[in-house]
Amino acid sequence: MLLICIMNLQPTLTNNYLTIKPLQHCHYKSLFAIACNPLVWAQHPNPNRYKQAEFEVYFKGAMQSGGAFIILVTNTNEVVGCTRFYDFNTTTKNIFIGYTFVAINFWGSELNGATKKLLINYVFANNIDTVQFHIGKYNIRSQKAIAKIGATLIGEIEMPYFGEPTRPNFIYEVNKSSWLFY
Repeated sequence: MLLICIMNLQPTLTNNYLTIKPLQHCHYKSLFAIACNPLVWAQHPNPNRYKQAEFEVYFKGAMQSGGAFIILVTNTNEVVGCTRFYDFNTTTKNIFIGYTFVAINFWGSELNGATKKLLINYVFANNIDTVQFHIGKYNIRSQKAIAKIGATLIGEIEMPYFGEPTRPNFIYEVNKSSWLFY
């Protein structure tokens, strides 16, 4: 019997701290206001995304992905970042979460972890077994952040980015069977 996983790749998810909503074209200006800070991308594999032309490529890829989100603070509706689902494999019941960036005034806060937990809980509640993450090989901050939520390093890959050069990335993974926050 063939089981096909069907899942909405752009739900609206919320908790008392943040809200994740489907990305729309009207969000471009508010996201670029965060992304235009070079510090946001300093350790990222594509460090020039703070420039408008490079950010436009990122945003276009996000819109075309069909799985991108804007991240907002629930109480204030303040735009604080962006993330997405991608490379959903219905056969292996695996999905990637990534392309995430958050405003620097939220670095070190619970925002990134809360975002990932909200997305992972949603995925696991929808019969997906594995969540993976591409993290830039030299992005120490993101490697530490993803390890904090229990993701395990499983490999390395030259990652092709939409409209951008291929870059070295590590692959991290969380399995439904070992998810502590579920």
